[in-house]
Amino acid sequence: MDTPHKILPHLWFDQQAREAASFYCTLFPDSGITHVTDLHGIPGGDCEVVAFRLSGQPFMAISAGPAFKINPSISFFLNFDPSRDIKARENLDATWEKLSAGGMALMPLGQYPFSERFGWIQDKYGVSWQLILSDPQGKQRPFIVPSFLFTGPVCGKAEEASEFYCTVFTPSKKGTMVRYPAGMPPDKEGTVMFTDFALAGQWFAAMDSAHPHPFQFNEALSFMVRCDTQDEIDYYWEKLSADPKAEQCGWCKDAYGVSWQISSTILERAMTTGTRPQIDRVTEAFLQMKKIDIAVLTRAFEGS
Repeated sequence: MDTPHKILPHLWFDQQAREAASFYCTLFPDSGITHVTDLHGIPGGDCEVVAFRLSGQPFMAISAGPAFKINPSISFFLNFDPSRDIKARENLDATWEKLSAGGMALMPLGQYPFSERFGWIQDKYGVSWQLILSDPQGKQRPFIVPSFLFTGPVCGKAEEASEFYCTVFTPSKKGTMVRYPAGMPPDKEGTVMFTDFALAGQWFAAMDSAHPHPFQFNEALSFMVRCDTQDEIDYYWEKLSADPKAEQCGWCKDAYGVSWQISSTILERAMTTGTRPQIDRVTEAFLQMKKIDIAVLTRAFEGS
C-alpha cells in the first residue's frame, strides 16, 4: 500500500466489506479499491480484507462475521467547501441522496446555527457520515475527517482524549474548540460541542454528548497505526493499550474505549504482495500474538 498516511480507519463488516467499499468508491473522485486479500485459518472462519481509498484517504475494511457492529460513536465528516468547489452544495445534496438509500438520518439535512447545510446520516452498511457545507472563510480541513463522539461513561472526556492523542502522535496540533454554553441540558456547560486536532498530520474531530445514546466505541470501527519498526510498535502499544483483555493480533483499546491496531508495514507487504503460502504463514503467526512482533512476522513471510 503506497500511502503517506500514518493512521487508517478500519471498518469491520459481517460479510459486506467489498460491497460497501465498492459503493463508497462510487461516491467520490480519487477513489478505488486498491487490494483484496483472503485470510484463511481465522477462528471465526475465512475472511476478506479490502484496502481502498476515498478522495485520496486510505481505508481498510474486513468481512469477519457479526462479532461487532458499526455505530455512530465514530463517524466521518465530509467537508464540502465552496471555496474549493463551486458545486459544493450541489455535490453535498447528491452525496446525501446516495447515502440515504437504505440508510437513516440521525440529523436531517438542513440549516443549523453552525452551517447553512448539514446532515448526519447512517448508511445502509451502518457507517455514519456528517455532511457539512463548510464556511469558505473558515480554516480549511481535508474533505474526510474522522470524528469521535464521547457518550455515556466517557461523556465529558473529549477534550482530555484529544489532548492525550496529541501527546501520543507527532507532529500534532490543536485546531478549533467550541464548548457547550449554559442552558443546553443534558450537556454540561464547558464540555466539548466540537473540537478538531491533527495527529501525525491527519485531522480528527471530537464531540461530547450527554444525550442518551444506545452505543459506545467498539472494535467495529478502529484505527490502524502503520509502523515500520519494532520500536514504533512498542511505543504505540505502550501509549494506547489500556485494557489487557482487548489485546489480540495487534489490536488494543485505549482508556476511552477506542480500538487501535498497532500494525506493521511488513504485515501490509505480506498481505498485498505475498504468495498464498506466505500469506497463510504470516496469518498463522500473527494470530498467536497480542502485540505484533516484526521479527517473527518476517521469518514467517520468508519461510525461515
